[in-house]
Amino acid sequence: MTQMDERLGRARSWRSVRTITKAEVRTPILQALKATIAVSAAWALADTWLGLQQPFLAPWAAMLTVSATVFRSVKGGSQIVLASFLGILLSFAAVELLGYGAAALAVSVLVGLLISNVKGLRTEGATVATTALFVLTAGFAQNDTVLTHRLLDTLLGVGVGLVVNMVIVPPLDHGLASRQLDEVTTRLGRLLKQMADDMSLPARQEHTEAWIEETREIDRDLDRAEELLQFTRESHRWNARRRRSRRATDVKVSEERLIRLEDAIARTRSIARIIAEAVVSAAEWDPRFREPWLAILCETGELATQWDPDVGDLRRRLAVLVDELDEVGLPGRSWPVYGALIQSLEVVISVLDEVIGVGVLGPGTARTAVRPLLRRHGNDSSEGEG
Repeated sequence: MTQMDERLGRARSWRSVRTITKAEVRTPILQALKATIAVSAAWALADTWLGLQQPFLAPWAAMLTVSATVFRSVKGGSQIVLASFLGILLSFAAVELLGYGAAALAVSVLVGLLISNVKGLRTEGATVATTALFVLTAGFAQNDTVLTHRLLDTLLGVGVGLVVNMVIVPPLDHGLASRQLDEVTTRLGRLLKQMADDMSLPARQEHTEAWIEETREIDRDLDRAEELLQFTRESHRWNARRRRSRRATDVKVSEERLIRLEDAIARTRSIARIIAEAVVSAAEWDPRFREPWLAILCETGELATQWDPDVGDLRRRLAVLVDELDEVGLPGRSWPVYGALIQSLEVVISVLDEVIGVGVLGPGTARTAVRPLLRRHGNDSSEGEG
């Protein structure tokens, strides 16, 4: 194993240890306490208020209804009611047709499991079969009054679970999506710095392969951010805390950040592939381009890792680099490669400008400047990068 492989392995090991926030620890504990309250309240109400005989379905339904979001409680509660009703009806029909015994139980469980695969009931899985199993084994399937009580049990339990989850600190995402996007931004910055450091060696093929693989890893982190953002949207629905909590993620802002970071990752991968092609072909880098461009690449990574929003100087320097390269008259064959690298890096800087701070200049400073030069030299590679 090379020294570089060991270094990348250590870096990935450290990245795999994600910081656990207080909210991520507190929320499961709070949800467990809320489920306990709902179970106790449902049992007490069913037993003392309604006077139901053996009201075991009430606490069971209440526990299932206290979900990770209020929206899931509403949706899941509706499915529990429907599934329980079907399970009660199924157990009654099985006993009427087959009599009380093992055959009725087997048919009820089989049909219940099959029904649970129907769209609209899949979330609750085997609730239909489980309800039928409870009713049959408890000997209630032949008593119409008791069957009615079981349905009241379920309705009461779902109602209690829903009220508890909506009223007692309804769960939010606590900024998980935002923090994941922050991690993606920081990780992208570290990669940019690594690329600049490796190119000063100069870069070898194993370096470029590691860069490209790292962009795929960052893409996977971004996919995780997208999943968390979907959970955020769901947690805001019917949640009274979403406007009061400072920790709640701003969905619109995070969606825009996610889209822009997708572009930045694609452009970074494009830079890695362009450099990889140059490494394979043993192309020499003109120092008039290489040194200033590498310096800007490294500083871009530093700004991302340090969350410094002042990227205006980097964008100006890219524009100045374009002008200087035009004045010295680089060979025409150099412009497609250098122009594509400048354009891609300018996009990455623009994304960081939008993600971590307020821009100093308007978008496209260097990108706009380099396009006429590419056309002059017979190749505009600004389209289709990434």
